[in-house]
Amino acid sequence: ELIQRLRFTHGCDILLVPSAFAMKTGEAHWSTIMRGRAIESQCYVVASAQAGQHNEDGNKRTSWGHSIAVDPWGKVLHELDGNEEGVRAVEISHELIKKTRLEMPLEDQRRYDVYGPCPEDLKRRRCEASEAKDGSKM
Repeated sequence: ELIQRLRFTHGCDILLVPSAFAMKTGEAHWSTIMRGRAIESQCYVVASAQAGQHNEDGNKRTSWGHSIAVDPWGKVLHELDGNEEGVRAVEISHELIKKTRLEMPLEDQRRYDVYGPCPEDLKRRRCEASEAKDGSKM
């Protein structure tokens, strides 16, 4: 629900997701979850992921890694392998965001009465559309 609020209430276009997935769950779910978050929010998802062994003593936890960048349609733009450290740049296309949101108008279909406040600009657009449709003022 947090991701939905960031997108639909606060108007985010890019979500930053830090993580440290365990090896087993990372291998099974990491990429699928990040792609799903991008699709359901229609945002770019840039997810940094801690990789490798965390410490020399104690529990010796090892994390999956695989930092990933995904576009709003769910296409993986870049993914580091599990042992790779580094920084990658990806291009953000505001046109792709607009196109994705026009082709799949989740903002207009969202149940704001159930999931929380409607952004003011969406209220205004709905009011303007209603006025244009029937020629009346609300």
